[in-house]
Amino acid sequence: MRPAEDLAKPWKTVVFNDPVNLMSYVSYVFQSYFGYSAEKAHTLMLEVHENGRSVVATGTREAMERDTQAMHEYGLWAACQPMTESD
Repeated sequence: MRPAEDLAKPWKTVVFNDPVNLMSYVSYVFQSYFGYSAEKAHTLMLEVHENGRSVVATGTREAMERDTQAMHEYGLWAACQPMTESD
């Protein structure tokens, strides 16, 4: 079991740039899984491409673990991380 305070902290799903997936596919994943508009998905995809990473979702640890697993199932590189002061 996880400590209650660990579960209450905000977490994030981060998607990382990779040499495999096309930018159009990454945008498609963000639209189809998260339900983001084409514009928001494109903005996040460009952030991944240009900065090497993008925070694509925030929420509870359990929800972010689920989103991270989904990104892996789509073939994207992703991680579930605790939110920090700089986020």
